[in-house]
Amino acid sequence: MTSTSTKRTAEHGTFTITRTYPVPPERVFAAWSSRDAKARWFGDPSAPGVGYALDFRVGGTETNRGGPPGGPVFTYEASYKDIVPDERIVYGYTMDADGVLISVSVTTVEFAAVAGGTELSFTEQGVFLDGADTPAVREKGTGELLDNLGAALA
Repeated sequence: MTSTSTKRTAEHGTFTITRTYPVPPERVFAAWSSRDAKARWFGDPSAPGVGYALDFRVGGTETNRGGPPGGPVFTYEASYKDIVPDERIVYGYTMDADGVLISVSVTTVEFAAVAGGTELSFTEQGVFLDGADTPAVREKGTGELLDNLGAALA
């Protein structure tokens, strides 16, 4: 994606996405903390577990590799920094495309009980490198993942 002739850039961005799910916070939290549950909406849905690993604990890591047929292959590598069951998850992660670093982010996921279910608030603060990714593209993709989560919880 980048070469020595490419201008190096760093675009910073922050976004927050809020979703409400009609299930209690502990069920939404479990969809993040259980490897099998998370693979259903975050990993490859056609082959859960392929290219996906989750060690959900403070200091634990998560890896997800995959992409569209013909590439690129994206690699997501996260490290968990703070976990408060049923309330909050904080993690840092990198994203590579075909082995080239395209972003570094810090993410906070918050779960709050509301009438009829759970409000999830997802906030990402990232630096997007060399034009290979942008805050707008990441926000769109994250919104799609949170929609997948809603479908998995249904």
